[in-house]
Amino acid sequence: MNTVHRAWWKTAIGLVLTAAMLFPLYWMINVSFTERSAIRNADLFPRAFTVENYQVVLSSQLPYLGTSVLIGLGTVAVTLVISAPAAYALSKLHVPGHRVINFMLIVAQMIPAVVMALGFYTIYSNLGVLNSVYGLILADSTIAVPFGVMLFSAFMASIPKELLEAAEIDGASYWRTFWSVVLPVSRNSAVTVGLFAFLWAWSDFLFASTLNREGGNLRPITMGLYDFIGSQNQEWGPLMAAAVVASIPTAILLIVAQRYVAAGITAGAVKD
Repeated sequence: MNTVHRAWWKTAIGLVLTAAMLFPLYWMINVSFTERSAIRNADLFPRAFTVENYQVVLSSQLPYLGTSVLIGLGTVAVTLVISAPAAYALSKLHVPGHRVINFMLIVAQMIPAVVMALGFYTIYSNLGVLNSVYGLILADSTIAVPFGVMLFSAFMASIPKELLEAAEIDGASYWRTFWSVVLPVSRNSAVTVGLFAFLWAWSDFLFASTLNREGGNLRPITMGLYDFIGSQNQEWGPLMAAAVVASIPTAILLIVAQRYVAAGITAGAVKD
């Protein structure tokens, strides 16, 4: 009986906390379907219902969404291409100084993004690559690559050495072993790293506002959202509608990759 009583109040607290955390999401959807004249009424339901905000978003924000998809996919590609081989070398090939390199990767995660953005601005300005998509892909990759190397390393360190020795006996080179043996069994980690890299690139505003402010339609959706915020006037309806539209791809991605992410994050946490 006491167990049932504890389960009841714990469930109630969980529901209240879940509702509190999801309320901003609900409010975003509520405002996106509310007419501009009624937004200040702060109704819990869109009494003055309209889809005009979404018409505004679909007519003006689609280029920014396409740019964000391009930047996100580019960041995922760069991150996987760099972090997977690097992690294999650090975890299995006994590279000299691998402990120092791992420490530097941790330190790289601690550098404030604004400091990196200012450094990138100077470099990009000298190279003439400001306001470019590939420049933003490289900048976003600097956040994702250290995380990717550490996650891949944690998993690859748990791969049995007998598996790699069998490939070596069969005459496989380091690259052949990595491509045909290590990479296939690291699928969950690759999905996890790719997902986080995409989400970081998709939600990035600091790098975009610093390095791609004058990019026109080649700016990401975060800069498109910023267009609805002015010094004298804020278009809350289109802003919230754009936020809802921008959330759909990431929500679908999280649902599809959920089971891979759960396995990828815990991979390498338990050793036999």
